[in-house]
Amino acid sequence: MVTAEVPGQTAEGYDGIRTHLTALLQQAPGLILHTSHAVEGGWRVIEIWESKHDANQFFAQYVHPNLPPGIRPKRTFQELHSLITP
Repeated sequence: MVTAEVPGQTAEGYDGIRTHLTALLQQAPGLILHTSHAVEGGWRVIEIWESKHDANQFFAQYVHPNLPPGIRPKRTFQELHSLITP
């Protein structure tokens, strides 16, 4: 699981990036889930990937080059013990 804390990000800013990345995310090798929400002072993105490698590849290729000036996510990784979906 990748959690990205994004100080200074707004819903509008996130939606601008998401609009360009949704189709790529839907086809990204290893992506299981992407969600986000507002937090005090910014935005939080939570993703579940099959591997840290898949997450880093997608971020480096598609997310990082499209970030607006001053927006720098702090990404942390946590290996999940379980994930239950319907």
